[in-house]
Amino acid sequence: METTQEKTPVEVRIEPLRGLPLILEVAGGVGRTLGLTLLWGLEIVRDSYFRLLDRLNVRPRHKRASAFPPGQPKKRTASTR
Repeated sequence: METTQEKTPVEVRIEPLRGLPLILEVAGGVGRTLGLTLLWGLEIVRDSYFRLLDRLNVRPRHKRASAFPPGQPKKRTASTR
């Protein structure tokens, strides 16, 4: 179905970057690429480490872990309002 209203034409101008803005755009692209490469490399190392632990059959813990430290809990004093 065609609409009865026509869209107004939009004039698009593409201006090439020159000088400092061009250098900043290229440097930003190179920085992002290097950052992602570093993250991917670290992820590869992490995955390899955990695969090695799996191959060596190393279990995460021998006993259950607790969120609370060992020992008696501290005595709380009642606050008066």
